[in-house]
Amino acid sequence: MADIPLINQSYGGEPRPTAALRGLRQPSSRRSVLRGVALSALTVGALSLTWGNSGRAMAEDGPNGLPGWDANDCKDAYPDGYAEVPDSGGTFKTAPAACFGGEMISSEFCDANGWYRSEEVQEGDKVTKYAPVSDQCGSEGTGFKNAWKWKTPDGKVYRCSDGNMTVTAGGQTNTVFSICRAEVS
Repeated sequence: MADIPLINQSYGGEPRPTAALRGLRQPSSRRSVLRGVALSALTVGALSLTWGNSGRAMAEDGPNGLPGWDANDCKDAYPDGYAEVPDSGGTFKTAPAACFGGEMISSEFCDANGWYRSEEVQEGDKVTKYAPVSDQCGSEGTGFKNAWKWKTPDGKVYRCSDGNMTVTAGGQTNTVFSICRAEVS
């Protein structure tokens, strides 16, 4: 502490100017200071777009190669966008809504990895076929999509994956467009 000079202390009776800025050839002009401020603001602005969750939906591809959404509003199929719809069954029936579309939304339509099931299940004379689809949103020009991730207001992220559930029983067949909802990180 004894080595730190006081603010009004001089060496040998002569005040010495600071050496901190001696490396600069000339003082900064107003233009270069404003340029630095503008570049700093642009940098912070660009970085802020990556902070938090600027868009709630994020694209991803499924295990069968079906592409995910690349926008968070599916305006190709729904020009006015859409509002999330509560699940009709499964684990997240009482959780905040995350997915949209389908006659049914449930975690029961998901495989072990959280994607729409791709299998056939037989129970007695009833056969249920689960098949992922990618033709419910998008178009040939923008590409068809199967799944997207959605962040709910409580901060949890879910995958919403499209598919058809076809049930055959008693000689009748019925196909229902449905959504698999799975929590992801």
